Amino acid sequence: MADTGPWNIGEAARRSGVSAKMVRHYESLGLLPTVHRTDSGYRQYGEREVHTLRFIRRSRDLGFSMAEITELVKLWQNRRRSSHEVHRIASRHVEELTRKLEEMEAMRRTLQHLVDCCHGDDRPDCPILDELESGGHECREHGHARVESAAVNAAGGHPVRRASRVA
Repeated sequence: MADTGPWNIGEAARRSGVSAKMVRHYESLGLLPTVHRTDSGYRQYGEREVHTLRFIRRSRDLGFSMAEITELVKLWQNRRRSSHEVHRIASRHVEELTRKLEEMEAMRRTLQHLVDCCHGDDRPDCPILDELESGGHECREHGHARVESAAVNAAGGHPVRRASRVA
């Protein structure tokens, strides 16, 4: 016979993969209904609450914000919903993830360029530190492009790498 609860907060946390602190937090945000308490005041969670906690954890694992998760939980619990709103939320999140990935790739390229310019030896000069100090560094000895990390793509506000050959 399967154990369907009720469980204390520690057991509900273990079963859902969410810390007890986060269970309390989600409850305070209204993502979980007010749960039954024992006569001594201990929270008691059933399978429904643990299932909701798993849903929240999976949503967090996918990087949804708490505001998005709040919307998703409401939509998930509304069996008469249309999938249009869920699709809109997920599509918007995919766009945001794509934008962040592009920004991270631009940072990776810039940092890789600086690593390539740095000798990494006993000399005190360091193009990596120079870039962090000034926001732009020329790597003359390798003929690499100048990196201007403060450059911003006017169309989308995304950092870009502007290059100009160094003579």
